[in-house]
Amino acid sequence: MQTLEERLGYRFHDRNLLCAAMIHSSYANEHRGSGLTSNERLEYLGDAVLGLVTGEYLFRTHPDAPEGDLTRMRAALVCEESLHEVAESLGLGEYLRLGRGEESGGGRQRPSILADATESVFAAVYLDGGMEAASALIHRVLLERGREQAVESRRKDYKTALQEVVQRRANQVLRYEMIGAAGPDHEKVFTCAVTLNGGVIGQGSGHSKKEAEQSAARAALAHMDE
Repeated sequence: MQTLEERLGYRFHDRNLLCAAMIHSSYANEHRGSGLTSNERLEYLGDAVLGLVTGEYLFRTHPDAPEGDLTRMRAALVCEESLHEVAESLGLGEYLRLGRGEESGGGRQRPSILADATESVFAAVYLDGGMEAASALIHRVLLERGREQAVESRRKDYKTALQEVVQRRANQVLRYEMIGAAGPDHEKVFTCAVTLNGGVIGQGSGHSKKEAEQSAARAALAHMDE
């Protein structure tokens, strides 16, 4: 933990908080008799702290941006991909406590687990040192490392844009399904459908599954605009 503290640039008064941030639910479930709890509660709190710090940062650095643009920029900065990048830069995967199944299944490299651990660390610092300490860490590892280009790139991500639109209402289920593939292996074209609550709202094609999903999301956005 001392090495991790050095990477974070923060020394804990209560190092148990940092240890707790590294406990995945799979490990806690395998050690129920030990009284350990997973980092899920810390993740919840860290998400709130991150949202506030990032929102204030964007509010101050983009004084002329409308609410919609600020919301999209914040979503890009705090998305799983961005938090995964932070986790990798800090080497959080080395410190995670995982259950045997999650360990053997590559959990230390799983983006969702690493992103959750990042938020848990933010919460641990907040509980240990207050908002000033948490804000300083978030600025250092996330907001002051040339993230603006990443934000602009993700704002052009049709899947992200569609997700943002869908999340404006509660209990919406968005899914991407590959419905076809044609052509030789070196020129294969994939076709994808995107569904909202079980109904198809867009279809698209591309030379990779990722490209087909982006095309389907773009079609869905156009359909929703209409």
